[in-house]
Amino acid sequence: MNDFETRIETLTGNPLYSNKIETLQVNLGLRCNQQCRHCHVSASPRRTEMMEWPTIRLVLDTAENLQYKLVDLTGGAPELNPHFHRFVEALRRHGLPVQVRTNLTVLLEPGMENMPEWYRENEVCLVASLPCYLEENVRAQRGRGVYEKSVAAIKRLNAVGYGVSDDLQLDLVYNPGGPFLPPEQTSLEADYRRELAERFGITFSRLLTITNMPIGRFQAELSRQSCEKEYLKLLQESFNPQTLEGLMCRRQLSVGWDGTLFDCDFNLALGRAVNHGAPDHITRFDPSLLKRRRIVTGDHCFGCTAGAGSSCGGALV
Repeated sequence: MNDFETRIETLTGNPLYSNKIETLQVNLGLRCNQQCRHCHVSASPRRTEMMEWPTIRLVLDTAENLQYKLVDLTGGAPELNPHFHRFVEALRRHGLPVQVRTNLTVLLEPGMENMPEWYRENEVCLVASLPCYLEENVRAQRGRGVYEKSVAAIKRLNAVGYGVSDDLQLDLVYNPGGPFLPPEQTSLEADYRRELAERFGITFSRLLTITNMPIGRFQAELSRQSCEKEYLKLLQESFNPQTLEGLMCRRQLSVGWDGTLFDCDFNLALGRAVNHGAPDHITRFDPSLLKRRRIVTGDHCFGCTAGAGSSCGGALV
């Protein structure tokens, strides 16, 4: 039992369970062209972990059989997986909605020149990381030159209709630049729209605010600043029971680059696989056992339930 699980059982009388699997999230590898300070999976250009085609084939079989509402591709930079195009095209041929979490700057890498058009042709939804509309804040989190490249990538996406047409979704993601909770999502979205339009003439579909979890590189940063305990205390004291119904782990399953199954991407980063009797690998996939499974929790889960809540889809309440 951890503090989060104790809080849930005290409140509801039961551990946390999933309700269904609507979204299958697939981590295609930990290689990335960036090395961001807040990255919970510690992705970088030096990482070599990558999902191979036999594992992707098993994911495809599962997705085709169960027809999920969404297949959500992430990394690292998922576009750097050598099987990325083949995988997405196979998913789309079977009528499965696909969403890709892109860091934007990868679209400016050599060989990626036609990615915006390819995304449009395959009707892929995009969720793009832009942790602030101010250059200095993005530079602090993601490195020098990333802000300018991100803006250039959004302009390319806008040019082919992303963030402009209703059927070409381009969502941006905000992450706090320090040990604090995100601002209110709707008001921050208005600020993003105004600032990005005035400065660069660019637009987007929605803004998603995501709380930084005290894991991965962000945890290391908290330790360097000697504020790890204070941040966890903030998350615990900001616990909001209204967020429990919308927690992503209750409707989502994550597949690691090696086929291991996780309740969420944050558990993936921590190496805490599905447990409590449910199968923990794609080779043993059993929807009857996974659909209604007991969630593996930890104190990092307070990050998803703090304030307005946080998920891969933004605020929860």
